[in-house]
Amino acid sequence: MEHDRGLFFDRSPLMHRRNLLKLLAGAGVVTLAGCTSSKQTASSGTVSTAGAADTSGSSSSGTVTDTTATEASCSPIPEETAGPFPGNGSNGPNALSESGIVRRDIRSSFGSAAGIAKGAPATVRLTLLGAGNGCTPLSGAAVHLWHCDREGRYSLYSEGVAGENYLRGVQESDATGVVTFVSIFPGCYSGRWPHIHFEVYASLDDATSGGEQIATSQIALPADACNAVFASAGYEQSIPNLGRTSLETDSVFADDGGVHELAAVTGSVEKGYAIALTVPVSRRS
Repeated sequence: MEHDRGLFFDRSPLMHRRNLLKLLAGAGVVTLAGCTSSKQTASSGTVSTAGAADTSGSSSSGTVTDTTATEASCSPIPEETAGPFPGNGSNGPNALSESGIVRRDIRSSFGSAAGIAKGAPATVRLTLLGAGNGCTPLSGAAVHLWHCDREGRYSLYSEGVAGENYLRGVQESDATGVVTFVSIFPGCYSGRWPHIHFEVYASLDDATSGGEQIATSQIALPADACNAVFASAGYEQSIPNLGRTSLETDSVFADDGGVHELAAVTGSVEKGYAIALTVPVSRRS
C-alpha cells in the first residue's frame, strides 16, 4: 500500500523554518499559528447533503471549540508538505484541471470514474482569515482539499484506486471565508497520524489553472475521535497503525504536537462528524 514517504519527504522542505521556530521558542517567544484571540465559539452548522455529518451530536472530547478572531492580528497557519499524493500536477496526475473538481461533496469520483468512498460521514469546514489584516474573513479564495480513504489509500495513486479521483475537491470561500466539504473520516495508514491535506489559492481560477498556492498545510485529527471511528466496521487496519504513532512523533506534526493544526471535531459515528479549523493565511504578491 502506498502512503506518505515519512521523514525525508515530509520534513526536508521545512527544516529551515522548523529550526527558526525552535530558536524563537528557546528565547521565550511564542508565535501562535492561529488567531490571537481567546474567544471560542462552538463548531456548528449541519450540512443538508444526504449522508453528511449531523453536528448536533456530542463532542468526542467534551466541549470542542473552533477559534474565532476578535483581535487585530493573527499568524499564518504553519506551512507543511503537500505529500506525495496531491493530484495537483506537481508529481503526476492533475485533478485540478478536470471538469468536476469544483464541488462540495467529494465522496464520489467524477468524470469517467465511478467509485464512491465508504466510511463514517464527515464534513470539513475551514474558515479562511487574512493574517496580518485584522484576521478578516478571506472571501473569494479557494481551497483544494484531499485525503486518504477508509483503507488508507489515495485516489489517483494507490493500488486499487489509481483509476478513481474521489476524496478530492475545490471550493471557493464565501463572504465569511468559509468552505465546506462533505466527505468521510479518513483512515490511518502506517507512518502518519490521521490527517487531511489542503492548499489555499488566491482565487478559484488560480486553483484550477495552475496558479501558485498561498498556503499549503494539513489538518490533524484528535485522538478521541480517531479511536471512536476506527472501532467501527471498515476501519480495522487503522487501529494498529494509530497505535504505532502519535501527534508528538508524527513526521509533520511532531514539532508542536499539531497544536496549530488540530481540528475541532464534534459528532459520532452514527450521526457523522463535523471537522472544523480556522486557517489564517497571507496573500502573496
